[in-house]
Formats: sequence, C-alpha cells, structure tokens
Amino acid sequence: MTQEIKFGTDGWRAIIAKDFTVENVMRVAKATADWVLKQNSNPSIVVGFDCRFGGSLFAQTAINVFCANNIKVYYDTNFVSTPMISLAAKNLGCELGVIFTASHNPPSYNGYKLKSKHGGPLIQKYITEIEQLIPTAYEVPEKSLEHWSELQLLEFVDLETMYFEHASNYFDLDTISESELVVAYDAMYGAGQSIFPRLLPHTDLLHCEYNPSFYGQAPEPIHKNLTELSEYIKQSKHVDIAIATDGDADRIGLYNRKGEFVDAHHIILLLIHVLHKYKGLNGKVVIAFSVSNKVKTLCQHYGLPFEVTKIGFKHICEIMQNEDVLVGGEESGGIAVKGHIPERDGIWDGLVLVEHLAKNNISLETLIEEVYEIVGKFAYNRLDLHLEESKKQEIIARCKADGFKSFSGIPVTKVEDIDGWKYYLEDEETLMIRASGTEPLLRVYAEAISAERVEEILIKAKQELLG
Repeated sequence: MTQEIKFGTDGWRAIIAKDFTVENVMRVAKATADWVLKQNSNPSIVVGFDCRFGGSLFAQTAINVFCANNIKVYYDTNFVSTPMISLAAKNLGCELGVIFTASHNPPSYNGYKLKSKHGGPLIQKYITEIEQLIPTAYEVPEKSLEHWSELQLLEFVDLETMYFEHASNYFDLDTISESELVVAYDAMYGAGQSIFPRLLPHTDLLHCEYNPSFYGQAPEPIHKNLTELSEYIKQSKHVDIAIATDGDADRIGLYNRKGEFVDAHHIILLLIHVLHKYKGLNGKVVIAFSVSNKVKTLCQHYGLPFEVTKIGFKHICEIMQNEDVLVGGEESGGIAVKGHIPERDGIWDGLVLVEHLAKNNISLETLIEEVYEIVGKFAYNRLDLHLEESKKQEIIARCKADGFKSFSGIPVTKVEDIDGWKYYLEDEETLMIRASGTEPLLRVYAEAISAERVEEILIKAKQELLG
C-alpha cells in the first residue's frame, strides 16, 4: 500500500526508516522536480542537510532525481543550517531550496523543507501543488555525484562561507569580540555548531560537536532541554548572555546572566525594541496566533502596524515577501527580522541582541526592564500533552463546540479561534489549546503576570482537559 505523504506546518517529517525512506524521498523529489519545471524551463535547486542521521544519503537521493530530470543543483557536502539554504536560494537565483531536516523534532525523525527563491519558506499554495504531484512510486538509476558534476548539472558550493560573509557585512563582529561581553552558545548538536564560533571565536561553547542522535534528546531550544546550559551559566558566573539554537539553527533560545530562560515572546519584544527604538527601523510586526498579546501592546506604543497569522512560519513569510515587515515571529522561537532574509534564523536574532548589548555596554536584564516599562511584566509557558488520538480529538471537538466556559474554576471571558483556541481569563491572563502540526500531541499555552501563576493555570487546564 502506497503511503500518503503530507506536508505539515513546516515541511514533510516522518520517522527515519519507517516512513522517511529513500523510496519516499524519491517520490517527493520527483514531485518537486515536476513542479519546478512548470515554473521555469531552466531551473536550479540548492540542496542541503543538517546534522541528522542519514542527511547526506537523503540529500544525494534527491539530487539524483533532480539531475535526472535535467535540473541544475547546487550542493554543499557539509551539513548546513536552514537559513543558509534560504540565503543561498536567493543569492544563487534558484527556483527552490531543499533542506533535509526535522528541525526541533526528536532524533528518530528527518524531514524535507522547501524554500523559495525569495529566501524563506515556500508559501502554502505552492506546497499544496507539490503535494498533489507526488507519485505513488518513482525510481531512477542511481548515479554518482561526480557523474552529475561532469555533466555540469551539479555544482559544489560553500554555503557556510556565503552565510559568514553575509553576516560579517551586517554585524560589527569586531566590536562584539573586543567588548567585555561574554557570550555562551549551545548548538544542541545541531547545524549551528560550526558557524557560530566562526562568527564569534571567543564564545563559550556547549554541544558543538557532531552527534546525529542529539544525545537522545529533541534539539528544541526550550528550558527543559537546556538545563545543562543554565547550570553552566550559574556555575561559571561570568556569562552575560547565552544563545541556543535548534537542530537546523532557525529557532532561538536565550538565557540571561543568572541562567534564567528568556522565552520567544520576550525575544520578539526585545528585537522590536532594539530595531525600532535604537536602529530607527520601521515596518509591520507579524506574529503567529500563539504569541503573547504584549507584542500588540508594544506595537501600539511605537505606532507600528500589527498582524496575527495562523501558526506556521510560511504564513508570516508570505506577508514578508509582499510587505515591509520589521519582525515576524512565532512562540516556538522562529523569528525573522528586517535587514536579513524573510526566514527564521536563531543565530541572526542572537547577534542582533549581542551586538546591541556590546555596543551599549548594558545587560540583557536592563534591556528587558526597558520593555517591561512599556508592556508590563509577564510570564508564558507551554505544556505538551501526549495523548491517545481519541482523547485528543475529544478535546478538540469540545473546543469547537465552545465547551470550555472555565478551567477548574477560572472563568473564560472571551475566545479567539484564528488557529487553535485562545481563552481570555481574568487580569490579562490567557490559555491557548492547539494540536501540533508536526507531532502527535496537544499543546497548551498559558500567560500571566508570574511564572507561578502560569504553572497554576496550566495545572488547572490539565485537570479540566483530562477530566
């Protein structure tokens, strides 16, 4: 029986050797080739892979399909980050970029992300068109990379150096290196492990070595996965700011000098604050539905236009391609900023903040306090519920039927359902429920004035949801 292949909020992802196989990669690559040839009679595609198991095998499988269909391919034989592929698609004039990555998912997964010639995720309309072209079976004779290179259908490129030069031209890396600011970086065994120390050579490094199993942990830059980094900061007592990125380095995690986690909502606020107030940049702010409403408060303060999208960075990227956008961001730590490509980039986001702290000789805590003076203090956290499919669907059905009027005694005052369900509670508190688009789980988000109150809301929500 032929397996149906579907793209989620950010590409096609599946378990390696179960559904993510060479045979299925050939099917998806054939659909990609057919679609590209409809757009351009002489197209090119840039292909890369991150640090996951089987990356080069799957990448070369796709290359074989593309070249067999007379499509020019650019390829870096070393692992790369997703932003490197997006930047290359734009700089090399490619019709598409393809990177083999499952981003933040557990190490048993791999994935297939599509990037547009604009330098960001391919929009949903085109992804759907490619999905509809996936054949039930497809196979071509395997040829070597050297074979395609000799036919001038394959060109080897150095995408890390391309990215390094791009970042070097934008950031004052010398001033950062010469400052007293101490930066730590945790690559989570992911694709940022080589480029970050190349950009900032004096950085304290954690997990910057090749380990396709990610030491058994999902490379998602959230606090529960970064406790070693937090403890390092607390014990070393000299780190001023710490940055972590996920498996393909497009998401960011952040820590202050106390080893305290700074979530993506705060990072989005900090980036808006730095780029607008200090760099004098303007533009619309675009956020996914799960992001804190404090972003809207800051935008209103600065007179910046503001828009909320469905979850999935491709929705933000589509707006960035057509409008003047200052910051586009997601709760998951995927954030794009003006002056770069319309793509999430954890390393780039981190450098924006690091450069500002270094040039102004201030702390991250001081910068956060500047934002709090405008929007007020708040905390945000997420609970991932791994449920049986029947229970998950039962909860979703209840949400659709407006079945939650309170959560274990906390009354609901208003509901929004742009993508999932956001329940407004008392005192500007919110609770949101949404099924993941890439993993078999239900996500529950909460926002309140303190971390303690957030945990209280999540506990009450779990009680209500699970009965």
